Amino acid sequence: MPAHRASRRRGRRRPSWAPAATAGALALTSGIVLLGGSAEPPPVRINTVLSTPADLPPATAPPSTAPGRAATGPVAPPVRLTIPRMGVDAPVEPSGLNADGTVEVPPMDRPGQVGWYRNGPAPGQTGPAVLLGHLDTRKGPAVFNRVRELRPGDRIDIRRQDGSGVSYRVRELRQFPKSGFPTELVYGDTDTPQLRLITCGGSLSGNGHYTDNIIVLADLIP
Repeated sequence: MPAHRASRRRGRRRPSWAPAATAGALALTSGIVLLGGSAEPPPVRINTVLSTPADLPPATAPPSTAPGRAATGPVAPPVRLTIPRMGVDAPVEPSGLNADGTVEVPPMDRPGQVGWYRNGPAPGQTGPAVLLGHLDTRKGPAVFNRVRELRPGDRIDIRRQDGSGVSYRVRELRQFPKSGFPTELVYGDTDTPQLRLITCGGSLSGNGHYTDNIIVLADLIP
């Protein structure tokens, strides 16, 4: 499962919550690509200078944006993900950092759960909101098992804790080997609200882990 550390440095392409470009990016490659293999993946280190995860916005905050418009301030966290094409209607839980510096991910005994990386943008805010889920587990298919069925133009809906919601349109699906995880593509700055869905793909290696990542890129519906 994914793990990464963030830097406080500000840059045009790499926001403060994004993985560092050196060891952190390599660690991220190893961890995120192993998302949801048939065996429990080992934890992977991430490099960050943040002492605590970014604070979540209060659940009672009123909606700060109309559907399809970028939020200009804090928004409530996501609680539900719906993807009609995939038959997904799943709970979303925030993923922070473990005490050992690894990213919290959906537990293997909750294959239907999705994790939102809370150190980055929330759905609806400018930048890439990142959601992660298993492809399968030892017991069978998991929440993103049908990810390959997605097509450009498919709709993705996200409901927030305060009852508001945002919707995205799939732009493309990409697949990368774990040795070449596209850190900038996933975590780099964007001028618009975007969404990334990340799960595993490719074939199973000898250790029971998948070799690739499948990454869904989606844009906020105006």
